[in-house]
Amino acid sequence: MPNYIFTVTVGSTSALRKKEIAEAITKAHCTVTGAPESYVGCTFIEVPEDGHWQGGKLARPGARLTGLVRERPEAVNRKLLLALGHAWADATGEPFDTAAMGLVDVPGHQILEFGALLGDAADD
Repeated sequence: MPNYIFTVTVGSTSALRKKEIAEAITKAHCTVTGAPESYVGCTFIEVPEDGHWQGGKLARPGARLTGLVRERPEAVNRKLLLALGHAWADATGEPFDTAAMGLVDVPGHQILEFGALLGDAADD
């Protein structure tokens, strides 16, 4: 925990720069939360060019991110989300305003990771 799940278009800059994105996202998460790097997971799901739709129309290219993170105060999540967006833009060279990202808060007691139930983020 956390796990950042990127949905990217096949052949896009994001699809070709997974390593750089994962490194940048890990650094951003750890800088904001203080978590160890080994906690941060990034998963990339590639979709065809017609795989992103919004409002019933083909969406413009750009990454889509859903981040599953332990529950934290709103101010921390806002700071984290902005840091993640800038980390992705820096790693890809793509415009900050082409990404769509969201965080899903999960209470620590609802997470089983590598055989252990986690505590709340404030307990770290």
